[in-house]
Amino acid sequence: MANLSANRRMLGKLAVITVGMFAFGYALVPLYKTICEMTGINILALGEQVLSGNKAMPANSQVDTSRTITVEFDANSRGPWEFKPAQRSLTVHPGEMTTVVYEFQNVQNRRMSAQAIPSYAPMQASAHFNKLECFCFNQYTLEPGEKKSWPVVFVIDPKLSKDVTTITLSYTFFEVGGKTPAAPVAGVKPVIAESAGS
Repeated sequence: MANLSANRRMLGKLAVITVGMFAFGYALVPLYKTICEMTGINILALGEQVLSGNKAMPANSQVDTSRTITVEFDANSRGPWEFKPAQRSLTVHPGEMTTVVYEFQNVQNRRMSAQAIPSYAPMQASAHFNKLECFCFNQYTLEPGEKKSWPVVFVIDPKLSKDVTTITLSYTFFEVGGKTPAAPVAGVKPVIAESAGS
């Protein structure tokens, strides 16, 4: 009988602990939201304020809307495959996060491993072209006929000289360990002088 009474007490304690844990977990959501709203550290909390009409989200002060830069995209293949940007150029503001896509297809009848190396023109742009995500960070193995689309997410530093109005981002895609010679070391692509009228 004593064991039965002790078991009931233990069961009661476990039930209270379980209910307490559930209540604590349930209370964490509004508590988290309140802390985030007070500190302003959660982008989701700011988004909800905009939707509810309480307050507008602050503008990104890092974007220089007073100027634009044309970014041209180029693709070179050192091997028998297809490699190209989904779009050839676009116009961005310095400080603005932008995503572009490059498309690749292994047209060989064998598996291959490959990697891309970027280069920039003009030379001074390379120090100000910040890639947050890029397929060039890794090597890839593709099956025969396999197609891939890879994003490049980048931001151009607003500190880039105002003389630079066009940047060319070029990738050379080469087979790793293949017979095709490797691409040149990442660097600067020679810039072709444009006429004053273009």
